[in-house]
Amino acid sequence: LQLAESGGGLVQPGGSLRLSCAASGFRLDSFAIAWFRQAPGKEREGVLCISASGGITNFADSVKGRFTISRDHAEGTVYLQMTSLKSEDTAVYYCAATLSSRCQSDGEYEYAYWGQGTQVTVSS
Repeated sequence: LQLAESGGGLVQPGGSLRLSCAASGFRLDSFAIAWFRQAPGKEREGVLCISASGGITNFADSVKGRFTISRDHAEGTVYLQMTSLKSEDTAVYYCAATLSSRCQSDGEYEYAYWGQGTQVTVSS
């Protein structure tokens, strides 16, 4: 059972990126999925979570109004749309799956499966 992120890269401040999270070995449909990120020298932090039914929980005030999370059940993919990117958004971004259909806390222990991460660098 594996998760894989894609879509990271280098983007200028003010730009946008869309990250994708897909699973192999199982489907994401029944599980809440969260995005986390870890900036250099900092602890990993929760960003956004989406429940199986589409309810959204925001873990990070710093991304309100700029980042959105969505899921496509037909494609079995969860997305993180990032706009108005700032240098402080530079981090490795991870998707993680709970064993619950609902978003819990942003505690890492809540999430059973993790991707390897994708690097997002915001720089001019």
